[in-house]
Amino acid sequence: MSINGVEELEYMDEEGEIEEGDFVVLEYPNGPTNGDEPDDDEYAQLIRITDTSAAEARRGKDIQGIPWDRLQVTRQEYRKTRVEQYKNYENFPNSSDLVEKTCKQVKKGSTYYDFQYNARAVNPLILHFQLRNLVWATSKHDVYFMSDASAVYHWSSLSHKLTEVLNFSGQVTPVERYPGSVQEGLFGVNVTTFTVNEGLLIAGGFQGELICKALDRQGVSFCARTTFDENAITNAIEIYKDFRGGTHFMVANNDCRVREFDVEKFQLRNHFRFPWSVNHTSISPDRKFMTVLGDDRDGLLADSQNGKVISKLSGHVDYSFASAWHPSGIYFATGNQDKSCRIWDVRNLSSSLSVLKGNIGAIRSVRYSPDGQFLFFAEAADFVHVYNSSLNYNKRQEIDFFGEISGISLGPDDDSLYIGVWDRVYASLLHFKRRQAYEYLDLFV
Repeated sequence: MSINGVEELEYMDEEGEIEEGDFVVLEYPNGPTNGDEPDDDEYAQLIRITDTSAAEARRGKDIQGIPWDRLQVTRQEYRKTRVEQYKNYENFPNSSDLVEKTCKQVKKGSTYYDFQYNARAVNPLILHFQLRNLVWATSKHDVYFMSDASAVYHWSSLSHKLTEVLNFSGQVTPVERYPGSVQEGLFGVNVTTFTVNEGLLIAGGFQGELICKALDRQGVSFCARTTFDENAITNAIEIYKDFRGGTHFMVANNDCRVREFDVEKFQLRNHFRFPWSVNHTSISPDRKFMTVLGDDRDGLLADSQNGKVISKLSGHVDYSFASAWHPSGIYFATGNQDKSCRIWDVRNLSSSLSVLKGNIGAIRSVRYSPDGQFLFFAEAADFVHVYNSSLNYNKRQEIDFFGEISGISLGPDDDSLYIGVWDRVYASLLHFKRRQAYEYLDLFV
């Protein structure tokens, strides 16, 4: 993955085109009038927007609180302009055009998850333009996300309370002692990715830092530098139970390495090297296999115990940054900068089963629901797609909004979907609730 993404988050390109990672400034969708920026009063009026509930959305309020009636453009007009002008980041120019004809054509229109709440007090920040795994739900009511460029927060959808969990702005020093831990701590960590699972929060940094915190204890348990390579970015982390029931986590780095640690003593258990920077890994439900995706058009399926490559995954035409396993362990999905998500069957990896298409940007996040009924994938901005995997991916819901996506996450009970939306004005955490058969009438109450 690119190591120059920090600057690209904040500035438009010279021609004024919308780049992946740019701000969405909706107060002047076609540029400031007469070259003037909005004054303080006008800007304050724009950002003075309250949370949005499901009841308000049913009465016609925009789910993001965007006051379209006060803007110089309608939502439909801005959507059309956005689709036409958004510039997808690609390592291989026009890669999305090469897969266009192979993508499955599935009409949108199904509704599996209904809008529940938009928390405007939440600002799920994006810290690298290619890495979008910064939102994690641990229950249908509890979600963790990065904000303020330096901290992980917890949001409760029950109490609407926001709590800081871990701050990285100063010195982060472990309160427990383990071999290999940097006891003097780490300073000024620029977090690139994090995950929460099994009562543990683990964050990775731009310089290969690793910080582990138990959610039920004060302080940080473990700090380390996994690598001193000059190209050290921590791209992805996954926490899981091994086949013996022990808690482990796997870390993918830009130094072409994948490392597996145990949680009991935070010791390195496996260390695998691959030919290119590893952007994402995902371990299979039976813990036998792992996907390995990175700075190569082909991905890999590897043995999770020894790192041996089992098969190449050929079909994508750009770099991949996301993957997820179906709970059956037979199927998995991969997301790519060619704006496609491919479905694979471990029993026959000669080609993918299906190719599902995004609208405007790279597929940066992929998830299966815990029951396996749905596949979710998020583009870099504006769109999250929900496919019914139990119907052979022939029906889908399209969740449409405006803003860069910092991450998507489902609660372990399938009931809640959280989407982090990063924007200078309309940043928020969107909460969707799975539609149940008995809720159809509730939508009209």
